[in-house]
Amino acid sequence: MASPLSQSLGELTVSTRPRSFTDVTRELSSWLSGEGAADGLLTVLLRHTSASLVIQENADPDVLRDLGDALDRLAPEGPHYRHDAEGPDDMPAHIKAALTSPTLSIPVREGRMQLGTWQGVYIAEHRSSSHSRKLSLHFLGTHL
Repeated sequence: MASPLSQSLGELTVSTRPRSFTDVTRELSSWLSGEGAADGLLTVLLRHTSASLVIQENADPDVLRDLGDALDRLAPEGPHYRHDAEGPDDMPAHIKAALTSPTLSIPVREGRMQLGTWQGVYIAEHRSSSHSRKLSLHFLGTHL
């Protein structure tokens, strides 16, 4: 007989470095394990508007550097933005976050995120200073 569906809610706080990608794959895996997650769906929400979440290659760090450079070319700093109250990096950070996503939905099977061999989950910090970023977590599925 299949286990009934239930849910787990949680929160992680992660420190980021300026204009970087912070790997949170282990933290998410650890949280799932601690919750006894079996099969279901993990939803992750980054509760900020100037950073985002991405699933990206975790084998070659040049991929993340090139991605950061591409985002900088798409949304460069400069005097051409109306919104500049929080500094010259803020509006470009909002644009980069809009081009990526604040949320991810990741299938979970037998307690493990079903990521590809070379995939990791990252917080993309788009600001030019370090921040403390909050992730809201929701697992819906079966538990051990």
